Amino acid sequence: MTRVTARQRQVLLLAAGGNTNAAIAARLGITSGTVNELLGTAYRRLGARDRTHAVALAIWCGDISLADLATIAQPTSQERAA
Repeated sequence: MTRVTARQRQVLLLAAGGNTNAAIAARLGITSGTVNELLGTAYRRLGARDRTHAVALAIWCGDISLADLATIAQPTSQERAA
């Protein structure tokens, strides 16, 4: 059962990758306030206390898979070139 929207899932995945709200906003072309709202709504939907708890609950609920997490662990082309 999906508890979060596709956009909330996208933001949670980027947060799971260690990105700040500002970095997530820049990557998605939205404001950090919007990122904050999306995370806050996701926390409420999942019953989470914080980012880590939200990601753990999203995995448990099936909204995020381990394969999804593996994709955020892949280095970007810029990181590989460095």
